[in-house]
Amino acid sequence: MADQSPPPPSTTPPSTPPPAITPPSLVSQRPGRPAADAIAIWQAGLNSVLAGPLVERQLRIDGDQLCMNHHCFSRSDYDRILVVGAGKAATAMAAAVVRTVDGWLPVHGWINVPAGTERPIAGVVTHPARPASINEPTDEGVVGTNKIIELVSNAGPRDLVMTLISGGGSALLPLPKQGITLQDKVSVIRQLSGNGASIDELNTVRKHLSDVKGGGLLRACRGGHLVTMVLSDVLGDPIDLIASGPTVPDTSVRNDALRVLERFDPDRQLPESVYRCLREPPSSNTPPHACPSTVVMLGNNALAVDEAGIQAESLGYNHVMQSATQSEDAAEYIGRHLADMTVHMLRADPSGHRTDCLITGGEPTVQLADVAVRGKGGRNQQLVLAAYQRLLTHELTEDEWNRVAILSGGTDGEDGPTDAAGAYIDAAVHTSAEDQSLDIADSLARNDAYRFFQAAGGLLITGPTGTNVCDVRVAVVRPDNGPDASSAD
Repeated sequence: MADQSPPPPSTTPPSTPPPAITPPSLVSQRPGRPAADAIAIWQAGLNSVLAGPLVERQLRIDGDQLCMNHHCFSRSDYDRILVVGAGKAATAMAAAVVRTVDGWLPVHGWINVPAGTERPIAGVVTHPARPASINEPTDEGVVGTNKIIELVSNAGPRDLVMTLISGGGSALLPLPKQGITLQDKVSVIRQLSGNGASIDELNTVRKHLSDVKGGGLLRACRGGHLVTMVLSDVLGDPIDLIASGPTVPDTSVRNDALRVLERFDPDRQLPESVYRCLREPPSSNTPPHACPSTVVMLGNNALAVDEAGIQAESLGYNHVMQSATQSEDAAEYIGRHLADMTVHMLRADPSGHRTDCLITGGEPTVQLADVAVRGKGGRNQQLVLAAYQRLLTHELTEDEWNRVAILSGGTDGEDGPTDAAGAYIDAAVHTSAEDQSLDIADSLARNDAYRFFQAAGGLLITGPTGTNVCDVRVAVVRPDNGPDASSAD
């Protein structure tokens, strides 16, 4: 979701909200609750895609060689390693690189990261390029991007350049084309995100308004070799769209970007400078790719979903898993469908083969309400609230409520401009919402799911996780043997 302006005062009744849940503490609080199992399953998916361990599994020193995946580089060919990059996982990735290559060659570098995730790394500057939970480009991001371009442009043939790319990299690596201001780019992001554009569509436009995206960093590089290590937050893993593809050739053209704007800006509200930039013919003196390059994929949404499934199986669930490979529908639609599937599992014939856990991965879109009434929330919170609304139409009994939970959380720990990764719904949250007469429809219409779950007690709060591979959703149905059972049969 795009940045949201401060909302008007909440219309929900005053109450003392239960504390937000921070995994994995929920798992140890009431192990019989379906929500505890759902979070344990979700947490396992998250743990499998933590950036540091993924880098350390791929990167190794083998005598005189530094190897990653099936690619190896000889120490005798290089004098130093330059580490650059951007993303929500960049700090964890850079720290793992430095730990691995310590003593092999000197390391120098600069990465752009969200504020709050920076930390000392020997030889590498971790530059806070945007505020926490505000996924938009800033002047500090431009400063950091110019530093990165300067480093790779001044590299020589005996420099091994390692670029670390993860979700959030587009906002953290801004360098507007001549004639485009940073505010112009922010306007584009808000217009497209607020009207439900997918990350594919958003990044297609971003690439053609930037001097670093769409292969710009690769064109600037003068090192001996450029290696890109990628943690994918784009469904289907299109390398040229992850962080808007700064180190790979662009597969789109400017007309593709114009078509996106035609759909999401039909009244031409965006600055004319944006359209002028996209109508101009490409420069005829664009430098060629200056150094050889290699891309290594570290992890993606499918990996997180698979590992969540392994955890579900260990808890005794018969599970079904699905990771989306392309842009998804609206969060409300995904939430309603998840609720229907949960009820189907709940009320299935017990004499047949039962499925009692559904794990899905993806990244839905959200149509934002007008800023005058807009509340606070993110796509995962909106999805779960829509799922809750749909569950109510199925008129669950008290026993049925005690057996179900639905959770959706962003693996980066940031759901929209909030401090929550997402939310969950279970019997306790349902009871709390009913006791307070919380208005589901109003909260959905105003994108105010955060305050709804803050009051009802269903927020999922992790803090920045150091990774980002889209969202993981979990729906569980406990067996009909009482809510205090310690595990599924």
